[in-house]
Amino acid sequence: MLTHRLARPLLAGIFVVDGIDAVLHAGTRFADANEIALPVTRLLRRPENTKSLVRINGVVQLTAGLLLGAGVLPRPMAMALGSSLLPSTLTVHAFWNESDDRTRAAQRTQFLKNASILGGLLLAATDTDGNPSVAWRARRVFRRASTTVDRAATRVSASAAGVVQALPHVLEAS
Repeated sequence: MLTHRLARPLLAGIFVVDGIDAVLHAGTRFADANEIALPVTRLLRRPENTKSLVRINGVVQLTAGLLLGAGVLPRPMAMALGSSLLPSTLTVHAFWNESDDRTRAAQRTQFLKNASILGGLLLAATDTDGNPSVAWRARRVFRRASTTVDRAATRVSASAAGVVQALPHVLEAS
């Protein structure tokens, strides 16, 4: 679809650029990333190495962004990008924690921008590109199997009824 060919690279572009920047300049993102990185490293029981986590996130964004933009595995790549975007959106752009009105307004704009991008990623993650979804296919298989079982049960029931009706005659003859 033409809209997909246009929309995916537009959506992915920011992640490619941001991913390259994170890999090359992880040190400049250290302060913002520390808020996210410290709980993650504790959860994973790893040494606190924020710079490495920033670079890993950058590689994820770069790779998933390139693949989404190219239309390769777009649904999983959109999910990966959404997963990488959510933590920073909630911590780095927590406008509700800002006391200065100007800073709060700027952070709110960044938060809403990221929320909008996340909305686009959710659409991309659930887009089947015109093909039936897995859920639709599963329901269809279940309905067909259910119909087949119902028909078989009706036939078995009819056969059993015939046997029950014939049974007295068979017993009389023996």
